[in-house]
Amino acid sequence: MNKNYYITTPIYYPSARPHMGHAYSSIIADFFARFKKIDGYKVYFLTGTDEHGLKIQRAAEKQNKDPKSFCDEISKTFENLSKSLNLSNTDFIRTTEDRHKKSVQNLWNILEKNKQIYLSKYSGWYSVSDEAFYNEDEVEEKDELKIAKSSGSIVEWVEEESFFFKLSEWQKPLLEFYDKNKNFILPESRRNEVISFVKGGLKDLSVSRKTFSWGIKVPSDENHVVYVWLDALTNYLSSLKYPDENNNLFKNFWPADLHIIGKDILRFHAIYWPAFLLAANIEPPKRVYGHGWILSGDMKMSKSKGNILDPLEIINNYGLDSLRYYLLKEVSFGNDGNISEEKLENCINSDLANNFGNLCQRVLSFAEKNCSSIIPKHDFNNDDLVILNSLKDLSKIRSFIDNQDINQYMSFIVDRLFASNKYFNDQEPWKKKNDKLRLYTIVYTAIELIRKISIILYPVMPQTCIKVLNTFNIKEDYIDLSSLENDDFLKEKLKISKLDILFKKIDK
Repeated sequence: MNKNYYITTPIYYPSARPHMGHAYSSIIADFFARFKKIDGYKVYFLTGTDEHGLKIQRAAEKQNKDPKSFCDEISKTFENLSKSLNLSNTDFIRTTEDRHKKSVQNLWNILEKNKQIYLSKYSGWYSVSDEAFYNEDEVEEKDELKIAKSSGSIVEWVEEESFFFKLSEWQKPLLEFYDKNKNFILPESRRNEVISFVKGGLKDLSVSRKTFSWGIKVPSDENHVVYVWLDALTNYLSSLKYPDENNNLFKNFWPADLHIIGKDILRFHAIYWPAFLLAANIEPPKRVYGHGWILSGDMKMSKSKGNILDPLEIINNYGLDSLRYYLLKEVSFGNDGNISEEKLENCINSDLANNFGNLCQRVLSFAEKNCSSIIPKHDFNNDDLVILNSLKDLSKIRSFIDNQDINQYMSFIVDRLFASNKYFNDQEPWKKKNDKLRLYTIVYTAIELIRKISIILYPVMPQTCIKVLNTFNIKEDYIDLSSLENDDFLKEKLKISKLDILFKKIDK
């Protein structure tokens, strides 16, 4: 079985500082990456910034900066966000790097050689904000302005010489590809949306611009720069040292297993990207997952609306793992979700302080008083084995991950936490002082439950779960999903370290 796994975030557009939507995509990707690592996979996890295009050029001009200096500054905030979110990414790519320029120009040359690109003239509606072209039926007038229906962004009429990609030739091959690869686009609602769009007919795509200069030069005509999406999407290859397809990175990790993206860039990833790749005789990625937006109230966050939620502020006030847990549990993956301080506080109190934190504190405190903080001997009965066995079904847990069913994964964890707290209550070890072996066995079982739950919670809350596992002398590099199948993992007489309170209850 192939034990390599390649996952990507969208590369973020650094025309403004990061917001909660960027954090959400990154946390989701990190969750999958961490799970695969503890399941024995060699993981390549990519994030980065998309730094070319008219939007960047105009933003830089507004601040009287050259575009590269502007990008250096803003891209750094995204790189710092990756660290603040405790991402386990392998690489952080910038589209202004030479390795990326080389990849883009090579892909362009192949498409040109394969007669997939031609020179013509473009006229139509273009959104600088979205860096996207729109058909007439995708545009409406509002307050005497032309806007894109899907995003609400202002569009402007553009007429210029442009190179075109023969996207229209790929309508039938794309539909055949979707049919053969039923799970290429998830969730199903996004798949249906893409198929409906493609069936409606594809027009050739403008893939260069001549009216601005901030971009990668077209190899055969330096008066043109490569259109930002052909440029940006290629990052998934350039990180793997493409065009050298014989290097180990490319051989081991391409095609990508999973592109995590926001639903607003679905068309680029699910239509343009596989079309570019197929036209260049490169295998498309295995899956594109278009998640929903993180809303502020009922509206998508945007700089223009002034409703940006700063993830760093939330982390500073409530802690990173609390935010990660909230976004993974409370947002229905694939749909839009929102975050408010009230909901976050309720989640911290009910799930983290009262459930997981309470289980750890009461069990380990009891072990300290009654077992001298060492792993006791044990002799399981049926009650012990039933609850321990409920955490052994690795095929079920893996299926949640492989189907990107985060909500089922989180429900499974919450259910096991409630069951574990109930087990400790029902077994009443404090009443077993005259039956030391039974008392010890209940403690051992409860500690094993904490260990097992901490392992499956680790991709969600890595810092917290490392603290818990460290109390049993389990270091991060040795967290192993397969150890869930072992009920006797913790050895007798192992010293249990002191564990501080994991989550303080928030007074309301």
